[in-house]
Amino acid sequence: MKYFLFALLFLLLISCNQKPKANVNELFEVDKQFSKTAEKIGFNKAFIEFAHDNAVLLRENNMPLVGKKAIIKVFEKANSKGIQFTWSPINGDIAQSGELGFTYGTYILKRDTIVEKGTYVSIWKKDLEGNWKYILDSGNEGIGK
Repeated sequence: MKYFLFALLFLLLISCNQKPKANVNELFEVDKQFSKTAEKIGFNKAFIEFAHDNAVLLRENNMPLVGKKAIIKVFEKANSKGIQFTWSPINGDIAQSGELGFTYGTYILKRDTIVEKGTYVSIWKKDLEGNWKYILDSGNEGIGK
């Protein structure tokens, strides 16, 4: 009987310590909010606001921007006037730990009469306050008009 109670107590303790897997829809909403913020205040400010302190941006024909300070340095100078940059997640997932995830989707970049469409991937990590911030972001143009 003692062994049965001990085993039952052990199973109860193990089941209480398991975190429920985070809902990927929460991450989709953050990604959508990121896009809405870019529409509202400009993509340059949005990319600063949603960056994790250790974020990395991979852009075509450029060396990686490593760290939020480097992102701020480049994006503070960027002029986003007249540029509409929006995106929408298609899919993604969150790690079992609940603090790392990814989204991918399509984007549209409009500048004057030029329209570019492409795909992107963002890897997200929770910061110390528990907010999702992108830790890595990259995009590829060229999915047609």
